[in-house]
Amino acid sequence: MPKDPDYFRGKTIVITGAASGIGRAAALIFAREGANVLCADINGEGAARAAGEVDEAGGCGESVRVDVTSRRSVEAMVDRAKDRFGRIDFQFNSAGGAIRRSEFLEIDDDLWDRTYGLNVKGVFYCMQAVLPEMLKNGKGVIVNMASMAHKRGGPGVDIHYASAKGSVVTMTLGVAREFAARGIRCLSISPGPVDTPFQSILPPELRERSRDNVPMKRFGRPEEIGEMVLFMCSDACEFMTADTVFISGGGGFR
Repeated sequence: MPKDPDYFRGKTIVITGAASGIGRAAALIFAREGANVLCADINGEGAARAAGEVDEAGGCGESVRVDVTSRRSVEAMVDRAKDRFGRIDFQFNSAGGAIRRSEFLEIDDDLWDRTYGLNVKGVFYCMQAVLPEMLKNGKGVIVNMASMAHKRGGPGVDIHYASAKGSVVTMTLGVAREFAARGIRCLSISPGPVDTPFQSILPPELRERSRDNVPMKRFGRPEEIGEMVLFMCSDACEFMTADTVFISGGGGFR
């Protein structure tokens, strides 16, 4: 929670991947605090539903369809937020995914390029689009979605995804250190398995194995990640930048 109960009231966050899962949960948590929330997703209808839920939860919602692999689409997303709310205070880059599971020797150029396009280029475009606005304001917080996969390497199922998320952690560190003296904080979150559509598509045996590797013997909840995003953006977390925070129930390292 922020030190100032009204800290988020009237401030604006842009959230990608907001139609479902962690992105949607974060949108509703910021709405609870009275924030303006731009819900962005490649699923435009889902983003619009999330924006409506933001309104119902006490915030001010707006939606936009965005393809984070397109620089032009991302720039239009940022322009929509500025036009609608006047400024951007926070950005949560939640959009991402493994595209599909694959053993290492079966990863082809298309899967590799699409995985890096969504997870790495998407974060790169979003940060490049929003940073000039935050620098103009003299402050801002960016939170990027990484993964515990970058600590494990993803053997047998998603080395391509683990590698991409490792790139997100590195890029976050670099941006944080480059702009720290100019009022910008940049952080990443590395969750373990979370109960989202990303997990639900796993084969039952892989899903069970993933849960068993967590000492708490359960998946995380999207809201538990969203609350961390809120804390990272808040006035209770002003000395934290460049780090990735692990939220894993004690697991994810095997």
